[in-house]
Amino acid sequence: MSVVHKFTGNKNIYDWDGVVVKAYEEEFTGVTRQVLIGEQDKSPNYEIRYFRLEPGSHSHKEQHPHDHGVVILHGRAKVQINETFQEVGPLDVIYISGNDLHQFVVLGSETLGFLCTVPANR
Repeated sequence: MSVVHKFTGNKNIYDWDGVVVKAYEEEFTGVTRQVLIGEQDKSPNYEIRYFRLEPGSHSHKEQHPHDHGVVILHGRAKVQINETFQEVGPLDVIYISGNDLHQFVVLGSETLGFLCTVPANR
């Protein structure tokens, strides 16, 4: 069944109708995750998620078999992919191959927000 989640936020707060904001992980303060398209929508192939990272925060440094597609919406970050570090900002697009070590670290005083697409079955 198809679904539309209407954007209800503004330039500072990104929210969508019917989408729950959840803590990223207990040990990570200032990081939230919203599943925009996923299991709740009966999406069999992929998930689209929105991550919000407050200044001074970061994502896990991790590697796993599935790949990611990321689009930065707002803020700046240092992204690590394996041994390479690069600054990214609004509308930059990042592809992270499966098994690549990766992490996002917020740069500056602005909140970082990005969309992340991953396979549904991972």
